[in-house]
Amino acid sequence: MEFADAINTLAGKVRDRKSEILTEEATKNALIMPFISSVLGYDVFDPSEVVPEFVADVGVKKGEKIDYAIKKDGEVQILIECKKVGEALSLQHASQLFRYFAVTSARIAILTNGQVYQVYTDGDAPNRMDEKPFLVFDLLDVDRALVAEVQKLSKESFDLESVISAAEELKYIGLVKRALANEIKEPTDDWIRYFVARVYDGKATQRVVDQFRGLVAKAASQYITDQVNDRLKSALGEESGGVQPATTHVEVVDVITHDEAVALDGPDPDIVTTDEELEGFNIVRAIAVAVVAPNRVVYRDSKSYCAILLDDNNRKPIIRLHLNGKSVKFVTTFEAGNKVGTRHDIETVVDIYKFAEVIRSTVRQYDRTADGILAGASEE
Repeated sequence: MEFADAINTLAGKVRDRKSEILTEEATKNALIMPFISSVLGYDVFDPSEVVPEFVADVGVKKGEKIDYAIKKDGEVQILIECKKVGEALSLQHASQLFRYFAVTSARIAILTNGQVYQVYTDGDAPNRMDEKPFLVFDLLDVDRALVAEVQKLSKESFDLESVISAAEELKYIGLVKRALANEIKEPTDDWIRYFVARVYDGKATQRVVDQFRGLVAKAASQYITDQVNDRLKSALGEESGGVQPATTHVEVVDVITHDEAVALDGPDPDIVTTDEELEGFNIVRAIAVAVVAPNRVVYRDSKSYCAILLDDNNRKPIIRLHLNGKSVKFVTTFEAGNKVGTRHDIETVVDIYKFAEVIRSTVRQYDRTADGILAGASEE
């Protein structure tokens, strides 16, 4: 199995079983041991490779243990401390990692709850674990740029020197990306003043800053949409000189349920497709383009939600966008065989990217089903 496929398989288990896992021990058995074995490739039943409940000889408190120590060439290389899935990760509750890092040969420490993995090294001071991780990855929101770095920790591709040399750059890139994401979601006054100083001739009073708050957030959101559209144009092979519409035009109709036919009686004047819904549609289409042609992904708006469908077929719902609520926004995804759908609360439309793998998996399932039906018909 390819490394990326192993990550995707485990991500599916996290998504499916997370709500059923209520203890740290269950988290280790259901999620973390499979990560060590299926993703990283170490034999969890071979003590020469993986030592559970690892105890150092000196320098730690009596009775203190680390959940797992991974060994390579007879030396401890990676320490793993585990928390229950869903629990926030904080070094305040993992002080033993600091102590064990200082008294063992390990250069890599991992703090995880089975879904989110924080990876640390000693880039700031030798033999002293950094206070900030150089790599953070979430199995339900995998940053593809980090997959190759995670693979360097695997048994087959273990490359400690490469990991250490890239750690500082990865750490600061990750911190900057997370800072940018936070500013886009909730612009701070300093962030807003930065742009006000460049586009506004007057003094940046608090009143002006407050007026620009929504403008900065909207501009950032539209910029992201523009980037998504550029990716779609590249995927479609369009020439850069032409001006193309931002979305595929489809007739706006009401959707009763995804199992019922919809009468195409013309657009409802009470239904208004918002910019945010169009942005969400563009994001979903950009995600699905890895699986199907973009023109197969369309939207149908209704008063209660905006449905995004494959092949304009209401029996093939990809996702529903519930973005018109004043305080709560959420989306409904449709994993294979789930006709009711699964609700996910979101803060902004950009959060749809968190469900990229679910979206692609749903589209693949519809395509496989269609291929099977066509194959059966041709045999008859």
